[in-house]
Amino acid sequence: MNKDAKIFIAGHNGLVGSAILRGLSQKGYTNILTRTRKELDLGNQAATRAFFEAEKPEYVFLAAAKVGGIMANNTYRADFIYENLQIQNNIIHSSWQTGVKKLLFLGSSCIYPKNAPQPMKEDCLLTDVLEYTNEPYAIAKIAGIKMCESYNLQYGTNYISVMPTNLYGPNDNYDLEKSHVLPALIRKMHLAHCLETSNWEALTSDFNKLPVEGINGNAPKAAILAILAKYGIVGNDEGNVSVNLWGTGTPYREFLHSDDMAAACIYLMESVDFKDIVAASGEKEIRNTHINIGVGHDLTINELANIVKRTTGFTGHLNWDSSKPDGTFRKLMNVSKLEKLGWKATITLDKGIDSVYKAYTVR
Repeated sequence: MNKDAKIFIAGHNGLVGSAILRGLSQKGYTNILTRTRKELDLGNQAATRAFFEAEKPEYVFLAAAKVGGIMANNTYRADFIYENLQIQNNIIHSSWQTGVKKLLFLGSSCIYPKNAPQPMKEDCLLTDVLEYTNEPYAIAKIAGIKMCESYNLQYGTNYISVMPTNLYGPNDNYDLEKSHVLPALIRKMHLAHCLETSNWEALTSDFNKLPVEGINGNAPKAAILAILAKYGIVGNDEGNVSVNLWGTGTPYREFLHSDDMAAACIYLMESVDFKDIVAASGEKEIRNTHINIGVGHDLTINELANIVKRTTGFTGHLNWDSSKPDGTFRKLMNVSKLEKLGWKATITLDKGIDSVYKAYTVR
C-alpha cells in the first residue's frame, strides 16, 4: 500500500478498528476513510454500495461487527447472525463491484469446533460442532471467510481473512452485560476495589461515565449497590467485598493486545497476498486460507482473574458460579502459519493489562 492510498476502515471506533486506525496513522498513511454508524449503516445494502461508488477505496479493513461475550451471544442469537451477515456481505460484495484492490476480513477464534485439537490450526475449520452459546456469531464469521475465499477463486480478488484470538485494548467494551471476559473482569474488580475502600467518588464517577442499565452515579446509593450486586459485586457493612464470576475458572484462554492485532493486520495488507497463502499451503483444494492471529500461549480464566485482581488492587474474594456456562474449555490458536509469513506478537499480557487498566481509570 502506498502511503497516500485510499483506505477504508469499517468499524474504526471499535476495539480492532481504532487500533488499525492508530497503527496506520503512526506508519504515515494519510488518506484514511472512516464513517460512524450514524453516517453510514453498513447493514444497509444500498447505502453501503453508494458509499463505495462515491469514495472508491483502494483498500478495506473489515473490522465492523456486532460483538459480545457469552451472555450477549447466547441471548441475542438472531441479532448476532443477522447483523454480522448483513455487514460483511454488503462490504465484501461492494468491494468487488467497485474494484477494491485488497480487503482484510476480521473473524474470530470461535469459528473453530468446540472440541478442536489444541492448539487450533486453520484446517480445523468445519471439522466438528461449534460451541453452542456463540454458534450464530461463529457461523456468520465462517460465512465471511468462505465469501472472501470464494470471491478470490471466482473473480480473482485479493481478499484475506484473519482469525484473531481474544482481544483487549483501548476502546474496549466495558458494558457489564455485553462485554468480553477481560474488560468485564477489569471493570468488576475496579468497582469492587472502590467499594471495599469506600471510594464512593471513584465508584460514582465510573457509573457516570458508563451507566449500568440506566443507573448512573447520581442514583441513590441503594440503587447503585443493588445493580452492583446484580452483576456479582457484593459488599457488606464491614467492608468485605466479593466478586461472583461465571463458570468454574478452569477454561483456558489466549489474549492478544489490539495494537499487536493491528500490527499483524497492517503487515499482512502490506506484505502478503492471497496467492502467497495458496502457494504456501501446497494443497490441491484451496480451502482454509484464513490466518490465525494470536500469541501462541494461554492461561486459565482463574489465572487471568488473579492478574486483574493484582492490577486493580482488589483484595476481596472471587467466587466461581459453576451453574453458569464456561464456554469452550480451550481455544489456543496455532500461529505457526502467521509466524512463517513473518510476524509475531510483542506485547506481554501483564504489561498489556496494566496499560489498559491505567487508561480505563483516567478515561
